[in-house]
This record gives sequence, structure tokens and C-alpha cells, in this order.
Amino acid sequence: MSDLLTLTPEGLYCPEAGVHIDPVRPVEKAVITHGHADHARSGHGAVLATGQTLDIMAIRYGENFCGSAQAIGYGETLRLRNVEISLHPAGHVLGSAQVLLSSAGRRTVVSGDYKRQADPTCAPFEVVPCDTFVTEATFGLPVFRHPPAREEIAKLLSSLELFPEQTHLVGAYALGKAQRVLAELRAAGYQKMVYLHGALEKLTAYYRSQGIELGDVEPVGQRGKELAGEIVMCPPGQLSDRWSRRFGDPVAAMASGWMRVRARARQRGAELPLILSDHADWDDLCRTILETGAEQIWVTHGAEEALVHWCELNGRNARPLNMIGYDDGEDADVARAAQG
Repeated sequence: MSDLLTLTPEGLYCPEAGVHIDPVRPVEKAVITHGHADHARSGHGAVLATGQTLDIMAIRYGENFCGSAQAIGYGETLRLRNVEISLHPAGHVLGSAQVLLSSAGRRTVVSGDYKRQADPTCAPFEVVPCDTFVTEATFGLPVFRHPPAREEIAKLLSSLELFPEQTHLVGAYALGKAQRVLAELRAAGYQKMVYLHGALEKLTAYYRSQGIELGDVEPVGQRGKELAGEIVMCPPGQLSDRWSRRFGDPVAAMASGWMRVRARARQRGAELPLILSDHADWDDLCRTILETGAEQIWVTHGAEEALVHWCELNGRNARPLNMIGYDDGEDADVARAAQG
């Protein structure tokens, strides 16, 4: 057991510091790992996070999303009572962070959501040595092995060449995924205008304000069939909505780690599944656990039991947290759907 963390109905809590991490209900003091809605909720008293996460929360919830907000940079240390708190890159989305709690030689890391794949839109994951590691397990089954992003983007560009008379609708979540797809398209040499559904505009503009090169983008507005041969990005739910019918017979693509599961792709109406995830896959989850050097592993939101079993086989003490209120930051599905 970690003597720095305990589990409460609100979520993970550090009694020595009097602070919750990514609480699911309003609390007096919270450290927030990143801006996805399952981790970053409004209504807390005081919030500590990276400046970019605080900006994203303000965009999503309004300027008064908490009583008071304090920004802290990666690697900076803040002392609360007897505990030093620092944030370290998680590689998940812009501003995402792992939380390191240190006290009297004890070190506990809460990963939040993270990935190890390269991503041009956010700081790369940093391994933080610790005694206790709280890891996500969204894709914590061996079936989930994510291909390189460039291969999935190549699939999209090949389809565009094969079907130049059709609009290509790409379903991508508004925070992180949409911007990563844009950046990967530019890295692959695609320099044409990309059109955005209105729900993607504010966060994409914020990424650009942070110096992230996303190329030329423009709101879709009322356009439809005149965008034949173009890429249009939208929230995943719009792929099967009446909104998509304005484009005639579009090619529906979706960018998500869940696209590894054929049934999931069919369910979401994705005829062109793009396996592009902002979470660590099975191999990277296992690798990260080993690299932290932690002997105590807590596993949360995902296929917890499979990763706990792997930890035990590899000489780590592990426990599932069975926390309610978290998903993959994109969707309420769980990884066990892959077994169906």
C-alpha cells in the first residue's frame, strides 16, 4: 500500500497534502492531470495544473471553472504541508502531466492518461522513477498494439487518392486527437486546406496559439458536396448524424485506438478505421511499469485485471482500483469490449 495515497469516493487523495488528484466530484483542492472531461471537472475550490491544462479547462467550462487556479510548469515543485508535488510530461495531449508526490524519501506517481508514441502536438512522456506507480490501463490487453501513426495517416491519404470524388470525413475528438491528426497529415506532406466542424475550432485555435503547426484550416460552415475530394474533420458522433449527409456519399474515417476492434469500427460507422490512439498500448504499459522501477502498481480505468496479472507475473505487487467515473478520455467503452 502507498502511504501517500488513499482511495476516497471522490477519487485518489493524498491526506498528507490535503489534495485530490483528478477527483470525480467537487473538492476543496485538486491537482488535474489534463483537460479531458473525465479527469478535469469544474466546481473545485483550488486547482493546480499546467498552464495549458488550465487554459483548456477555461475554454471548455468558462473562466470561473474553479475558485482559484495555480499553474505549475513541468519539473517545478510545490510544497503542500509535508509533501512536494511536481508535474511531468505524460505525452497524452497538450499540457498533460503525471503527478509526482514526494515525502520523506517516498515517491508515488499518478500517471493520468499517457502514451509513449511520438506526438508533434505535445511534450513527450517522461519516465519518473518511483516506489508506487498508479497507471491507466485503457488499452490494457495484449490485443492492443498500436501501429505507427504515419501508417494510419498513409491509409487516409491513399483513400483520398483512390476516391478523389468523395469527401473524407474524419471523426476525431476535439481535444488532442483532432490536432494530432492535423499535425500528422502535415508531417506526411499533405498541405491542402482541412475543414473543421465547429466543435473542433476553439481547441484547434488554442493549439495554434501555443506555436503548434497545424497548417491551413477553415470552418466547414454550410458547405457540403462542393468539398468533394477534401478532408473534413468532425466529432465522431457526426459521422452517423444527419450533418454528414450534406456531403453526399462521403468516406467515413475515425481515428481512435478502438478502431483495432472491427465491431467497434462498424458500430461507429467507420468504413476507414484509423488506429490512432492517445493512450499507451499493451507493450508500452508493460514497458513503462518496468522502467519506473516501482514495486507497487495501482491500475485504474481500463482492463485492470489483465495488467494486474501481468504485474504479478513480473514480480510487482499490484491492485486494481475499480474507480468509477473515468473512461479513455474519449469514450465510455472499456477495453474488455475487445474480447467480444
